[in-house]
Amino acid sequence: MDIARRDLIISAAALTLTSGACAAERSDRPLGYAIVGLGSYGLGVIIPQFKNCTHSRLAAIVSGDPAKAKRVAAEHGLPASAIYSYANFDSIRDNPDIDIVYVCLPNALHAEYTIHAAKAGKHVMCEKPMAVSVAECEAMIAACKTANRKLMIGYRCHFEPFNVEAMRLARAGAAGKIRYVRSEHGFTQGDPSKWRLKRALSGGGSLMDMGIYSLQAARYMTGEEPIAVTARESTDRRDPRFAEVEDMIDWTLEFPSGAIAGCQSMYSANQNHILLMGDKGRIELEPATRYEGNQMWTGKDGREQQVTPPPGPAKTQFAGQLDHLAQCVRSGREPIVSGEEGLRDMRIVEAIYRSAREGRTIGLGGTA
Repeated sequence: MDIARRDLIISAAALTLTSGACAAERSDRPLGYAIVGLGSYGLGVIIPQFKNCTHSRLAAIVSGDPAKAKRVAAEHGLPASAIYSYANFDSIRDNPDIDIVYVCLPNALHAEYTIHAAKAGKHVMCEKPMAVSVAECEAMIAACKTANRKLMIGYRCHFEPFNVEAMRLARAGAAGKIRYVRSEHGFTQGDPSKWRLKRALSGGGSLMDMGIYSLQAARYMTGEEPIAVTARESTDRRDPRFAEVEDMIDWTLEFPSGAIAGCQSMYSANQNHILLMGDKGRIELEPATRYEGNQMWTGKDGREQQVTPPPGPAKTQFAGQLDHLAQCVRSGREPIVSGEEGLRDMRIVEAIYRSAREGRTIGLGGTA
């Protein structure tokens, strides 16, 4: 019996060591993402980025098109068990290979699938805009907090080298006291059948798309929260593209320091520009927020010096954001662009729409 007891103790110790090694191996593995939505962004932009990631990998896909899902799974070496439809989405809770869900769906579906993912015990990356209303954003945050899951919004420019360097220079006072920011984003939206031009799916027009870049830039370049907004819409309703949503919106943000931001979004012209002016100089990016090919200058009153961001990790902005959330999950810290950041934007977006509709300045609760 003593021999048997000894053998049992040895076996238990060996099992403990083996289990510990497996746990350590698992803690070091790249976290698995399930990509929800195989549209042009999820399939064409995000999925190809996993090859550039260190802490993230593609673990599953969710699509309403079975044939496309099977093809994509085969191309990326995913088993049939990694393919989900919207009908069986909630069963992701049973797949331990899925750590994070990336919601790449039309805006009006962000809240629904973020909340379902959190209830399934998964962390969430949600594309911008976070949702189509403040109430939806608050519900998403609450669901993730209840489930003790991380929620991050896909603000990729916080991982784009030129934008990161522009923020650093602005904070360091390279342009002096910030007086004005100009931020303009738009593209020519040509097909009236696209979901972005359907209010039920998009929640709005250019403001709910390219306007998020303009708004974000005004906030991260100044480092302040606005205290008031004045907006004006310009839309040709005879154009079939704009039967349901707006084309162009201009808005002015006032900040506690006295700085002003002039912003614009549009669906009838191409623009991609950020300009910060201070009392000692300026910082300019054009193009500013593209997937690649961005450029940046500083100067006193013009483009006097072209800026090359300092060398950093050999990651794209997309891989940077994917890995950032994975590292936050590992470490327990909050993402730099959390759900609260998305909520702040949506509160301002609602105020912009209200200002344009009512023709007056709307006060905001911003702080420096």
